Amino acid sequence: MFEKLSIFAKANDLALHAAARQSVIAQNVANADTPGYRARDVASFSETYKPGRPDQMRATRSGHIGADAATSPATESNVVYRAGATSPNGNSVSLETEMMMAAEAKRDHDMALAVYKSTLGIMRSALGRR
Repeated sequence: MFEKLSIFAKANDLALHAAARQSVIAQNVANADTPGYRARDVASFSETYKPGRPDQMRATRSGHIGADAATSPATESNVVYRAGATSPNGNSVSLETEMMMAAEAKRDHDMALAVYKSTLGIMRSALGRR
């Protein structure tokens, strides 16, 4: 019953997207001194989110039909290069920009958790539990 609620799935996908974005940002910071490294980012959630259709078959186990295809909204194919000025060694990482992007990714993750928690509270109230 609860796995069919699209709000839970959307909150989960937003949290996964924020985690993938935080990972790419961490790679950018780690390569801030690497000559020729270009700063990367994950495409926005609104561009990459494709909700599953309820009438569509879906894999429930790793060996199940078509489970090899990535269904996460934040896959490597969604990584894009961020525009910006480069340093003399060709590196385009700006630590200030990375800090702002990390805060934005944290905000998205916190929002996903808040939506999940709020929806769970509503469900508990509807069932008469506290």
